[in-house]
Amino acid sequence: MKTRTLGSKSKLEVSALGLGCMGMSDFYGPASEEEAIATIHEALDRGVTFLDTADIYGPFTNERLVGRALEGRRDGVVLATKFGNVRQEDGTFVGIDGRPEYVRQACDASLKRLGVDHIDLYYQHRVDRQTPIEETVGAMAELVRAGKVRHLGLSEASAATIRRAHAVHPITALQTEYSLWTRDPEDEIFPTIRELGIGFVPYSPLGRGFLTGRFRSAADFAEGDFRASNPRMSGDNLAKNVALADRVKEIAAEKKVTPGQLALAWVLAQGNDIVPIPGTTKRTHLGENLAAVDVQLGAAELARLGAAFPKNVAAGERYPERGMKSVNG
Repeated sequence: MKTRTLGSKSKLEVSALGLGCMGMSDFYGPASEEEAIATIHEALDRGVTFLDTADIYGPFTNERLVGRALEGRRDGVVLATKFGNVRQEDGTFVGIDGRPEYVRQACDASLKRLGVDHIDLYYQHRVDRQTPIEETVGAMAELVRAGKVRHLGLSEASAATIRRAHAVHPITALQTEYSLWTRDPEDEIFPTIRELGIGFVPYSPLGRGFLTGRFRSAADFAEGDFRASNPRMSGDNLAKNVALADRVKEIAAEKKVTPGQLALAWVLAQGNDIVPIPGTTKRTHLGENLAAVDVQLGAAELARLGAAFPKNVAAGERYPERGMKSVNG
């Protein structure tokens, strides 16, 4: 497995592809815990060193699952988790909390669930607009000094917020949605983080699986899969966006790779400071994703994909209204 560096200042080295673990416990419908742990183990065996989870996933159960998978295998793994999106045990969303006291409480709870003595990369999952970012990152910096956290990250933060946060303590990575059909970060985020030496971790680099061509109608979503109500995957937008997935499939077939591999290769080609974290719940899909690191795209191919997927090409917002209010904070 090839490696990349997150943050030119911190020099945090990780595998060129990470593994997003969210779907193993939440949001995408039923998943086998046994297969999920086997998938994590296979990822580690194949050189993946970067695992991503969050306290909100489950809620809380995904951190426990990742912790069990890492028993006896913690060394060499860059473990990332997040705080800030608050849910109750029954899954009810409470809101976003970036208060210093909550930061400390959330970190201790995550350490306990994960069964580890430190978190390698600790993200604020969403920016709390009611708490100055300086206070939140100040509390996160205390966790670094206490040895509970090694590196700090933000998720779905605006360029201005990133600058303010970085002035308090170096930010190693920004995690934000990015893919062929979600190119929003290119205008303001990329120039900012590259100026500051911050790495970029795209989540949903496969468009939540849609760009693989798996979903063509509402019947393709499992019970409990939140994608069935996603604005891009429902109503009139669904048929429009299926045409985009078909375009990926067409170009991938010409190159003799899978649509998912093409979509991941495009993201990887946008810079060596970019480390996507595609999620999967099955070992078969894991192997397909990992092969994307060896797919090379030439200038003409990149130009063709860029023309086929200009900014804002997707029909519909990437989240429902409530979710959109929490991004670019």
